[in-house]
Amino acid sequence: MPHAATLDDVLAPLLADPAKSAVLLDIDGTLAPIVRHADDAHVPEPTRLPLIKIAKTYGLVACVSGRQAATARRIVSLGSITYVGNHGAEILRGGQTTPEIAPEIADWARKVRAFGEGELRGEELHRLRVRGEDKDVIFGFHWRGAPDEDAAEAAVQALAARAEADGFVTHWGRKILEVRPPVELNKGLGVKTLLSEAPGVEVAMYIGDDRTDLDAFAALRAAVADGTLREAICLGVSSGEETPPELEEAADLLVDGPIGVRSVLEILAGS
Repeated sequence: MPHAATLDDVLAPLLADPAKSAVLLDIDGTLAPIVRHADDAHVPEPTRLPLIKIAKTYGLVACVSGRQAATARRIVSLGSITYVGNHGAEILRGGQTTPEIAPEIADWARKVRAFGEGELRGEELHRLRVRGEDKDVIFGFHWRGAPDEDAAEAAVQALAARAEADGFVTHWGRKILEVRPPVELNKGLGVKTLLSEAPGVEVAMYIGDDRTDLDAFAALRAAVADGTLREAICLGVSSGEETPPELEEAADLLVDGPIGVRSVLEILAGS
């Protein structure tokens, strides 16, 4: 789809047959505005209302997040839809209370947590106000809002080298480093799982704002290539100067921040 396409053009395949359409959404920076402290994130009520309508009428509605699935559900406050958490490591289905985690991934949780907690006890990260986020099988290091973000980022870069030397995998997002197990983890895996369980879906859309969402884009387009889907729609969310150029290049269209995402949901909900 050319980048000159309008929002109406992009959404038309979904609106044509909602029962055979999937709406897949990132959360932070997409449904919920980016905040200084990750624990303060929430989806505003004006965004939740059209999402609730969409969940009742579309064939598949799910959130795909880098956070734990239970945390993602708390932020969105909608228990009827499915949440893929930790970049595909776990899935929390609508109406259930316990996420499913692959055994080979769960085995790494203790090692990842021990590394993350050990790093946070260091004097330098404490002084620079780098914050840790324990996501069970992933440990995140945030420096957004630190007094000296450049110095904090440099310290986290050194931390990343130590993590890789210890056999972990690192992944960079918007002012966050994630230390992960050395197993395949990405949002594309979660998207592939969701589509495999929704054989009636013919058209799927994914909306995301960061580099980690590129794998979800790729999974949708691969599903078209192998005949699983008839059409894929990849929407990027602009975050001003922080918009990754790779996201802008890969997206069929960019919308302006979480407010732009709300507009998309309102159109899909017929609001």
